[in-house]
Amino acid sequence: MKTDYASRLTKLGTETAFAVSQDAAEFAAEGNKVYPFHLGDINIPTPENIMEAANRALRDGKTGYIPSVGIPQLRDALAEKIGIERDISLTRKNVVVQPGGKPVIPKFIQALMNPGDGVLYPNPGYPIYESQIEFHGGNPLPYGYIPNTNGFSIDRDRVEDMIDSNTQLFIYNNYQNPMGGESNQDEMEWIAHLVNRHDLWVLSDEAYFNIQYSGNPKSIVSLPGMQERTVILYTFSKTYAMTGWRLGAAIGPADLMKIFAKLGVNDESCTNHFIQYGGVEALHGNQVGSHTILDELKKRRDALSAKLNEIEGVSLFTPNSTFYLFPDVTELYHQMGAHSYEDFRSRVLRETGVSFCTREHFGTPLPNENRKYIRFAYSGISVSDIEESMGKLQKFFKTNNSLAPA
Repeated sequence: MKTDYASRLTKLGTETAFAVSQDAAEFAAEGNKVYPFHLGDINIPTPENIMEAANRALRDGKTGYIPSVGIPQLRDALAEKIGIERDISLTRKNVVVQPGGKPVIPKFIQALMNPGDGVLYPNPGYPIYESQIEFHGGNPLPYGYIPNTNGFSIDRDRVEDMIDSNTQLFIYNNYQNPMGGESNQDEMEWIAHLVNRHDLWVLSDEAYFNIQYSGNPKSIVSLPGMQERTVILYTFSKTYAMTGWRLGAAIGPADLMKIFAKLGVNDESCTNHFIQYGGVEALHGNQVGSHTILDELKKRRDALSAKLNEIEGVSLFTPNSTFYLFPDVTELYHQMGAHSYEDFRSRVLRETGVSFCTREHFGTPLPNENRKYIRFAYSGISVSDIEESMGKLQKFFKTNNSLAPA
């Protein structure tokens, strides 16, 4: 029997946080307590009214095939909500329901990128961007960020230098994973001017759009000339603690959404039927549950930020969005005499039980990067465990000079 698999599989990456999860699970199986900061899952229950709506639909027999675009009630609800929040006009023709937010990424690339086309994407950033670009034969063009007093800003010079006549797509993740970075108005307007000038399609990954602890979020799609060239990635996972439900949507120009629907027919036929009624309830029903989720996440953010800032050698920007912190640990990294990010991560896990991802889990570091960063996801850990784990971490780093290899 032949065992030669398709050569293109060598270009397919993975969501590297799951590899850290396996390492943490093995450590826990040895009888150790693990403090799970590595995976952006949510250990808060989905609001009861959403679960009941899905259960009711299940009992009512909503278990068969449906059109790949999704049920009309959910498409209408999404068009209304997205339209109001982004200050644009949408109808159901602009909405294709997806089995989660992630499938929007490969569909966007399959629909708009030919082999060899250049695709700009954030690095550090969600690793599936790069994976799908390379798997489908694109030319990956990673752009980086520059730290500043308000967090991180896009390296505009690098973006401008990489664009040429083959560049076709720009992937943009405001309220960013892993950094929690947030564009100001000037940066958003610069992107809009750039993509209009170079006639680029934009994927606006808005998974964390509603995870805002103060103020109102903004979408690039609301700027002049952007709605007709932008696809929004929407997901229910974060706002409503529905990570395992696998429910999301692509929102974009109607003609392009027809192509997304065709890709969906080929990939998954349709998104799960009865859970879409849970999505309708999430958007139109009582919002107390989503507010409770956000309140709890804010408590965790504040607790984690305060404790990390007590550790000498940590430099931290506390973002107003997402559920991630991305501290600079360069000083601690060198104090430990770490040989690599993996050495640093693994030693901390085994000495303290604190499990996190590093900058390398979000793309290969770019040239001239000389600072060391790690990512803490606080969506899956209680305040009490945050405080307990940070106590262990602080104690460990106070003694880490003696732990450095000779």
